[in-house]
Amino acid sequence: MSQPPASTRFRFLLDLHTGVPVYRQIIDQVQGGIASGSLVAGDQLPTVRQLAVDLAINPNTVVRAYRELELGGLLETHQGTGTFISAQKMKRGDAHRERQLAQIAGDAVARAGAAGFTVDELIGELRGLSSEPTRRR
Repeated sequence: MSQPPASTRFRFLLDLHTGVPVYRQIIDQVQGGIASGSLVAGDQLPTVRQLAVDLAINPNTVVRAYRELELGGLLETHQGTGTFISAQKMKRGDAHRERQLAQIAGDAVARAGAAGFTVDELIGELRGLSSEPTRRR
């Protein structure tokens, strides 16, 4: 059986209370989807117009996010057919990415601790997320 398009199995959700710009949340969610395997090469993303309507945001915000992802090599836009996850993999092993991951992990541990969770509980939740076929976000 063929796999449904990414637009029907991958959902974008915004949190307007985090202070993180909306375009950045879109970028982060696509990168997270690729990292978790819920978005794979060839998956089609919603059109700019459709995602803007779905999230009730300005289409220019989606354009900005998609453009950054395309410049980073994670998306390919084909005129007339849509925007797709690129076959190019996210770069691994570079020092900047390692520092970025360490910062993300540190932030997650700090936020979990502030909310009363242990590191083991956080790790368990992360493992659960990585084993799910689609992201829960």
